[in-house]
Amino acid sequence: MNRKTLVLPALAGLLAPVLAACGSTDAAGEGGDPIVVGVATEIEATKAAPAPLDPAQAYDVDAWNMLRGTLQTLMRLPRTGTAPVPEAAESCGFRDTQNEQYRCKLRSGLKFSNGHALTAQDVKFSIDRMRTINNTNGPVSLLNDVDKVEAPSDTEVVFHLTKPDATFPQKLATPAAAIVDGAVYPKGRLYSGFDVVGSGPYTLKTERRNNRITKATFTKNPTYKGGVNVKNDKVEMRFFANSQATETALRKGSVDLMYRGLSPDQIKGLENARDKHLILQEMPGQEIRYLAFNTKDPAVSDKAVRKAMAQIVNRSELVRDVYSYTGDPLYSMVPTGLTGHINSFFTKYGNPSVTAARKTLQQANINTPVKFTLTYTTNHYGSSTGKEVRALASQLNSTKLFDIGVKGVDSWQQFRTDALDGKYSVYNMGWFADIPDPDNYIAPFIGKQNFLGSPYRNTKIESQLIPDSRQQSDRNAAAANFKQAQDIIADDVPLLPLWQGKQYVVARDDVTGIEWALNSSSSLQIWELSRGVAD
Repeated sequence: MNRKTLVLPALAGLLAPVLAACGSTDAAGEGGDPIVVGVATEIEATKAAPAPLDPAQAYDVDAWNMLRGTLQTLMRLPRTGTAPVPEAAESCGFRDTQNEQYRCKLRSGLKFSNGHALTAQDVKFSIDRMRTINNTNGPVSLLNDVDKVEAPSDTEVVFHLTKPDATFPQKLATPAAAIVDGAVYPKGRLYSGFDVVGSGPYTLKTERRNNRITKATFTKNPTYKGGVNVKNDKVEMRFFANSQATETALRKGSVDLMYRGLSPDQIKGLENARDKHLILQEMPGQEIRYLAFNTKDPAVSDKAVRKAMAQIVNRSELVRDVYSYTGDPLYSMVPTGLTGHINSFFTKYGNPSVTAARKTLQQANINTPVKFTLTYTTNHYGSSTGKEVRALASQLNSTKLFDIGVKGVDSWQQFRTDALDGKYSVYNMGWFADIPDPDNYIAPFIGKQNFLGSPYRNTKIESQLIPDSRQQSDRNAAAANFKQAQDIIADDVPLLPLWQGKQYVVARDDVTGIEWALNSSSSLQIWELSRGVAD
């Protein structure tokens, strides 16, 4: 097959709803029993990461889902689509042709849950605080292009950017730009623990055991003023050790909805379930899985080693044998369905070839077998992660060119901390986009203060391609920049994309709104859920 003509199934759109709720709902969900969401993950406080719900530290999908319900941002993603709309702001927009000055006017009467007024000074405080703390685990890199923030009045905020950034409105819709109370959150350090003081659709109360959240209760905020239409009075989020335990609770009726982390066997079982009280909904997804390399580690510092791995890894086998086709092979860090996606890794390396990998290593005078440990987190991305990593190691080891061990780390926070400290040669990671834009699948991994703490640098991507792409308000016009960046990553292999996942939500049949449960960034929208019977 001509390498340049491989075609992968494209997504039909970003989380376009498959079914519509055409029925009415009864009073349940508004004053009745809470909607209970089961989550197979953990949110914990550790010595290295003591503030899991402080937006200056929180940078994973589960913590962000909690913050989106409790802290406001100036902008937010709508029910569907990728263009952000005002949230705490009444209006926002660039005020220059270079996309370097962004102004927002706040809604009137905004209040935090403690009764304090929310003003433009709190917005300035929140952004300045994020940048001052500069937490290595946190999302501060999303605000790297901010030069200064001004609050000329109680209702007006002005952002001055160091360079043009057409993606800035989307970044203001993430918890990286969450607005916190300057009278509560310390300016120069993290707000340790599990308390949240915000102005979002809900107030939050948590129950913990051993510094881990076991249950989170979201109660409708009576003073909330924003663009979200809250369709329930209360949502409980219960945390389970794994997706099997979550499914058991769902089938028993103690949980109303679960999503993310379902194993292929669970999805098959739920698709074929004779239990008429459960509904499984599949949605297009932008989640990706990839291998990250510490390019300074002696085992993989030579680009030839990483290229040889790219020539061996069989993505189709992974999708078939591990994930039962609940995902698609991915040949670029930018997933299909987004502007500028190309199959860079297939174009460069083609189908898996041991012969090609052996030649690559021989030409670079690499002694074989190459030895290192492939590390993964056991309980953050779902129960199939271990099987995936062992399958990858088996593919590589069977060639006799590699001798790879596998190690699982139970604590997600410890895994992240050790990875940032450069303790792993190669490790398995997943990515849920901060914003639904190709920029967010390249920029966070490249350059100083990147999400992985990677030592890899590429001047062309950092200094030319990303800055040039951010000058394009029309994101289709930025496609050429992203295509070049994808080709460079395929050539240097600081990252190795593996597969792109679909999204699944399963709920009891008296829960409505599940077609809106996830937005275009795969973020959970708990305010869309209610009880009733759809026609």
